[in-house]
Amino acid sequence: MMLFNIAIKNLFGAKLRTSLNVFVTSVSLFLVIFVSGMYDGMRKHAKNITIETEIAGGTYWHPEYDPMDPRTFEYSHSVMPTKIKRLIDQKYAFGVLVSQASIYPNGRIMPAIMKGITPGQTIVNIPTDVLEQDDDITIPVLIGSEMAKNSNLKIGDSFTIRWLDADRTYDADEGTIVHIMETENFKLDQGHIWIPLSKAQSMLALENQATYVTYAKGLDVIQDTGDWIHHDVDYMIRDMEALIKADEPGAQVMYSILLALAAMGIFNAQILSIFRRGKEIGTLMALGMTRSRVVALFTLEGALNALLASAMALILFGPILFYFGENGIPLPIDYAEMGILVAKKLVPVYSLSLIISTMVLISIIVLIVSYIPSRKISRMKPTDALRGKAAV
Repeated sequence: MMLFNIAIKNLFGAKLRTSLNVFVTSVSLFLVIFVSGMYDGMRKHAKNITIETEIAGGTYWHPEYDPMDPRTFEYSHSVMPTKIKRLIDQKYAFGVLVSQASIYPNGRIMPAIMKGITPGQTIVNIPTDVLEQDDDITIPVLIGSEMAKNSNLKIGDSFTIRWLDADRTYDADEGTIVHIMETENFKLDQGHIWIPLSKAQSMLALENQATYVTYAKGLDVIQDTGDWIHHDVDYMIRDMEALIKADEPGAQVMYSILLALAAMGIFNAQILSIFRRGKEIGTLMALGMTRSRVVALFTLEGALNALLASAMALILFGPILFYFGENGIPLPIDYAEMGILVAKKLVPVYSLSLIISTMVLISIIVLIVSYIPSRKISRMKPTDALRGKAAV
């Protein structure tokens, strides 16, 4: 208790030095939590958007299907396995038929990925109900806002669609834009046109066939799917995870710099304290305080610095963290154009484990840098300390 009272007195006695150390440490604590929260927010957003708009509970792919290689589309389709087809019949899943196509908007030619999808599905957040067959429209087409911008198309516009069917014969017909959707998942937008599944099967002469099947959340994985391959949520967001992982070394460098600044401030403060408080240390040792208790006193002061920094971070920067956690951070550019699934407004996520682990890490670093200069005290003689000769 005596050591605690002395440490409190020393800290509040050195007002400016203590304030600067506590402020630098609290800034480091805030920035580490803030940047880590942004990375967690990106992961959560990518995962949520992918689940809501693309995979729901998971997907089953044809073994030849590779969404990054359009050359596989011609061969990556077949009649769905019996158990998967049963899910579709029960409306717990829907199939998608993928093929290459060319569109001719306003006299231009553009390559496109044509996907047939069940109009009445409610498993993913795509407005496919607009694709319900209309006798006045030959091929109803749903596109995203970026695709509409790039092709200069709007609702009601008609254009020619050309495709290669199963007999390797080129055919063409007229498509009409029935809806332009807003989606944050660029993989459903850029270069894509969506048409009714039955229409796509008829156009391609691939009756009852599909490229992949998406099923609802909460369903068990089907084991007997023939050669079709199951992919879960983690697999579907692997590209985003890889992107974040590639950027982590840069973030770790910044963390190290912030932690080094905080550690340097505490270390210098402790060195200065030992140098300027030599007579105080000598008096305490002459009065019977052991060297170990003197070391403990300085280490305790460092620990209190970390505690005060945590309190300051909560008071000064807590409202800032809360504001960005609620309202998000508007990003200056649209990363969807770069092929990155990042929200236009990034919302950091601060987990309790993140906050606690960051505070513990910084507290440990502060304790270490407080203890190191304090070891010098054990080499001091009380007589030298009383004369102000601190052996530091």
